[in-house]
Amino acid sequence: MGIKSSFERWKNIVFQLKKQERRLRFIEMNMENNLLQNYASLQNNQNSYKNEFRSKEYKVHSQNGEDGLLLYIFSQIGVTNRKFVEFGIGDGTECLAANLILNFGWSGVMIEGSKEYAISASEYYSQHPKVQGSVNVVNDFITKDNINTLIEQGGITGEIDLLSVDIDGNDYWVWDRIETISPRVVVTEYNATFGSEKAYTIPYDPAFVRLEKHPSGYYHGMSLKAAEKLAHKKGYVLIGCDSEGVNAFFVRNDLALGQLKSLSAKEAYYEQRVRVDVCPTIDQFNVIKHLPIEEV
Repeated sequence: MGIKSSFERWKNIVFQLKKQERRLRFIEMNMENNLLQNYASLQNNQNSYKNEFRSKEYKVHSQNGEDGLLLYIFSQIGVTNRKFVEFGIGDGTECLAANLILNFGWSGVMIEGSKEYAISASEYYSQHPKVQGSVNVVNDFITKDNINTLIEQGGITGEIDLLSVDIDGNDYWVWDRIETISPRVVVTEYNATFGSEKAYTIPYDPAFVRLEKHPSGYYHGMSLKAAEKLAHKKGYVLIGCDSEGVNAFFVRNDLALGQLKSLSAKEAYYEQRVRVDVCPTIDQFNVIKHLPIEEV
């Protein structure tokens, strides 16, 4: 066996071990959150709402615990047409809409820039026996100028229940431009490396690719504060983030929140767990602070 093939073999083994480690961690999270919900009266009341929101995290098909958070949110505000738009889905098997499609009969549009991933997602949902509604997978590279057209091409306009924004780049600028739909809930990725206090985003670049801009992967998207400010402008309130420090959840401000509460970015913020396992957030930011950053 050659050196190159041996390296690739061990690389694949390490990848699979990390994948299994991550899976076990989320199994533990699911079990922990079951306990937190069953014995809520025994919890310390400090930061009670943030802890209560976190306890709803549950991973079925989402990247982290977003599946449980979405079900909790919709249990409080209700659903209308069970329609969604999600972009930045990868192969579609681990994304925010997957659990809603497979277990709750939702339908909608997925947009993915990678042709290979888009084909995989389309095949997955077209052949899955649990899919009840229609899932339209659109393959195109998203920009702020084509996003509304892509959504309309997918057959969605007007009020929907969920919009998910996750493209590791121009998230702020693309969300700002969306007009063809009125989501009741918006989930956006935020860049925890930017911290909790500054409204930062990368400058708009229609050809942005995260790892080509900086090999660290820290340079992308928008801070939670920038997402909060944009949400306020578009008529949404921040009601929490997942505890992995990846996604922020917003509800349209004309809806009754039930037991949900409006939070500031500083109150809702989590550092990104997988990054702080490597280095502190301030050190992450120092790696990329020389790059162009806009305060909005």
